[in-house]
Amino acid sequence: MLQLENLTITQGSFALTANWQAPKGARIALIGPSGAGKSTLLSVIGGFFPAAQGRILWDGADLTSLPPGARPITTLFQDQNLFPHLTIAQNLGLGISPSLRLTSADHARIETALAQTGLSGFGPRKPAQLSGGQQSRAALARALLRDKPLLLLDEPFAALGPALKAEMLGLVSDLADSSGATVLMVTHDPQDARRFAPLTCLVAGGVAHAPQPTESLLQNPPPELAAYLG
Repeated sequence: MLQLENLTITQGSFALTANWQAPKGARIALIGPSGAGKSTLLSVIGGFFPAAQGRILWDGADLTSLPPGARPITTLFQDQNLFPHLTIAQNLGLGISPSLRLTSADHARIETALAQTGLSGFGPRKPAQLSGGQQSRAALARALLRDKPLLLLDEPFAALGPALKAEMLGLVSDLADSSGATVLMVTHDPQDARRFAPLTCLVAGGVAHAPQPTESLLQNPPPELAAYLG
């Protein structure tokens, strides 16, 4: 279980609070106006930015003071973070060992992850030789290899067209279902929330509200969400 316990985030005059919990295996969309703090909340959960107050817990263990690499979390960002001088297989290998000292079993895992994400045979290529959708698949394959119970998606598919984005969200859903991962996804698109996340957290007015059933929230939005959705 993920718990945000009286969490307070501040950046200059900006402040955001969160006080809720999510069960293992939940898929949660974070939606709200630009600048409300959706990506900032993910950054704090992932350990890239400190909280001013409160705690972040996973299965009762306090993650609040741990560096990103020590948290049971993988974060996918918009830019995919693929290293251009490495092959796709080497980029995926970083998800197993930052030193790229890989065993034959590790290489087999990389091939399996490539196959799972529709990239069989693409291991020797460089990122520049892949399309945007294929790069997204490679970044997702690396996240799969990290095998962490929490996956944070900071709009990694925002630059993709509607059909390809829907395909990627479907792939994430399938992989999350098979692994049991808990997924938090920042989105500006209510259709993405409907497609991917049974639960949605509204981030607005300085509060990341407790997740609610997505369909009921979008059908009967509070004033802040209604203003955002237009």
